[in-house]
This record gives sequence, structure tokens and C-alpha cells, in this order.
Amino acid sequence: MKIYAGNLSYSVSSEDLRAAFSQFGTVDSADVIVDRSTGRSKGFGFVEMSDAAEAKAAIEGLNGKDLDGRNMNVNEARPREDRPQRSNYRY
Repeated sequence: MKIYAGNLSYSVSSEDLRAAFSQFGTVDSADVIVDRSTGRSKGFGFVEMSDAAEAKAAIEGLNGKDLDGRNMNVNEARPREDRPQRSNYRY
């Protein structure tokens, strides 16, 4: 199950996210999303857990909880919406 973790402090790393979720079970992957141009965190990330029961326990246990000074928003990730391809061409 893919889990969305939002409202993260900019200092939270992928390893910090993995550590928080691993309290509830096996974490397959944990990634904080970073801005390509600045390398700075965008304040959200995704965690994948293969066991649905562990994932649901993590969502319930971590939603609204403090991680590095901010209360996380944690829920099941929604499928990515198809967005139109962005062009680098300037008019």
C-alpha cells in the first residue's frame, strides 16, 4: 500500500520517514519528494508498506502526530492524475 505523508518539516529526510513508519511494520520504501532545481524538500513524501494491516495501523497511528516539529497529514495515497505534458517552449 502506498501512503502519503504531508506537512513534513523541510528537515525531515527519507530515513526519518522510514524510521517513523517502521514502528508499525516493514517499510518497503520511503521517499521525501525534493524540488529538482533547489534540492530542498517539498514538504511531503510517500511510504510503501506491503502489509495492508500494518499500513492502516501506521496511517491511524501517525496522522496528526508530530515529526520534527510539525503535525503530519498521513493517508492512503491517491493514484496520480494524468496531467498534460509540460513544454519547455516559451512563447
